[in-house]
Order: sequence, then C-alpha cells, then structure tokens
Amino acid sequence: MSASRVRRPTEAAALARTVRRPEYSLPAVFADMTTAHRLGDREGLRLLACRAVRATSLEVGE
Repeated sequence: MSASRVRRPTEAAALARTVRRPEYSLPAVFADMTTAHRLGDREGLRLLACRAVRATSLEVGE
C-alpha cells in the first residue's frame, strides 16, 4: 500500500512566499519610523529599523 501525499491549497503559495524577498519602500519606512518616534513606540521603531536595513542590504550570497 502506498501513501499518497495530500496537497493543501495554500502550501504552494506559502512556499512561493518564502522564496520571494519582500520589497519595502524606503521613504515609507522612514515616514513610519518618524511616526513611531513621535508616538514613543520603541518596539515599532526597532522593527522598522530592521526593515530599513533589509531594504538597503543585499541578500546573503548576492
């Protein structure tokens, strides 16, 4: 008896999403950082700083 693999409809989409690198608009990230700073949102500011670094750095191996 062979076990057949059950395909899930979102499986291919999830795998495709992990391969693609998200594109961030750097001016929008900076605007959001300004808003987070004015609101005193340290966690949001830290997350947006990481997003800005990702937007400006190359992928590993490129």
